Amino acid sequence: MLDFDGDGNMDLFLTNGAAFPSLRKTDSSYYNRLLRNRGDGSFEDVTDKAGLNGKDLGYSLGAAAGDFDNDGYPDLFVANLGRNSLYHNNGNGTFADVTAASGLNTKPDDVISIGGAWFDYDNDGLLDLTVSDYVHWTPAMDKECALKGVIGYCSPKMYEGSPTRLYRNLGNGKFEDVTVHSGFSKYTGKGMGIAIADVNGDGLMDVFIANDTLRNLLFINRGGGSFDEAALAWGVAYNDEGSSVSGMGCDLKDINNDGRPDLIYNDLMTQLFGLFRNVNGKRFDSIGATSGVERLSREFSGWSMGFVDYDNDGWKDIFSANGDIDSAGPHSKQASTLWRNMGGSRFEDVSARMGADFLVPGYHRGSAFVDLNNDGFMDIVVTNLNEPARILMNSGNGNHWLLLDLAGTQSNRDAIGAQVDLTLGSGQVLSNHVTASVGFMSSSDRRVHFGLGKERVVKRLQIRWPSGRVQEVLDPAVDRILRIQESN
Repeated sequence: MLDFDGDGNMDLFLTNGAAFPSLRKTDSSYYNRLLRNRGDGSFEDVTDKAGLNGKDLGYSLGAAAGDFDNDGYPDLFVANLGRNSLYHNNGNGTFADVTAASGLNTKPDDVISIGGAWFDYDNDGLLDLTVSDYVHWTPAMDKECALKGVIGYCSPKMYEGSPTRLYRNLGNGKFEDVTVHSGFSKYTGKGMGIAIADVNGDGLMDVFIANDTLRNLLFINRGGGSFDEAALAWGVAYNDEGSSVSGMGCDLKDINNDGRPDLIYNDLMTQLFGLFRNVNGKRFDSIGATSGVERLSREFSGWSMGFVDYDNDGWKDIFSANGDIDSAGPHSKQASTLWRNMGGSRFEDVSARMGADFLVPGYHRGSAFVDLNNDGFMDIVVTNLNEPARILMNSGNGNHWLLLDLAGTQSNRDAIGAQVDLTLGSGQVLSNHVTASVGFMSSSDRRVHFGLGKERVVKRLQIRWPSGRVQEVLDPAVDRILRIQESN
């Protein structure tokens, strides 16, 4: 999701894979798509005009939107089998492929990149990029595996993993591969989802990686360009049974409004989705069992997921895009799920209340949260293997809201990493932060959403910008999009 043309409406960029043996080289039905939001409930395909069809890429997976040069227009990183791509937004409706000159082409050609996340790890005002790399694989390296005589996917355990990559933004469109210097290179993973947040409250953004069949990774930012891997010490390396899982999507957001980001990830059936409460910025405690998430998730294979306050009651709920691997039998297609937050510590399944369109089964994969019609209620876009993407529009319920569109001046223009605390008239404090990296292979609306329930009064907004500046807005009106620029 990105507002590529700056008209206030969030647009949609979709990546497409390909069928063997073509790998998309000659079949335009597999090209990537940029769909411009007209603002009236319809979209216009502007892919070719924008220069984003990606016909030369072969096979695209994830995408991440971020304004890496602070010119006010979001740019695009696309993760691929083979070379990754960086597209600069020219500000006139077109994009330029600047990959070759950017310095982002440092990964081996046989590594599959799943997705990326923009964040300013050194707080220099420029967005850096981390890339979730999966395994070493090419069509020539593919192995043939069968179960009861039926050919299907081999286990990821049969392929060599790869470290998560980190690129520092040097300015002027140049990036430096700091994977080794940062400490990321020490840890081989099979990276899937990426979640970004300041988990220990030191003003530096940290990185969680959900891994497939290997333990998860949590990189704690120590400043000076270095990170410590601390997933085991923080209690999020394994599931409650002490096992590594097929980690897929993940998110870091505050679910109990204590001002600290909590963690969730999903995985395959019976592996137990993980939900962890942040304890004083020092560790995570598993609450999967007590919250009901383990019970609710047991029969599902989840891919993209995240926290989203769908009913605007002030408590972030859980969405999971589900579907097993497409060779797992007649029940592989699954409906997505929505679990309502019952006050910060327990969740209930409200999927059946979402209507027939929500309950359509599929091989769901990516998902993004976005307010497509700017009505203050978050909508969801979900991708589906071998079928069209689906847009799930939120009908709303009358609860109040605020949507904050923050712009950094000393901080990065996208304000990625800014922490926002909102004090209601009742005295309750709601917490959120700016990030677009949510789920699996996906990039969500970076605007900060707050559901306010029946509250009509907001006493104060406090914004802690990545630069360290603290800014307050008193008595803002509700039920609107509020654009705030970082003060000097």
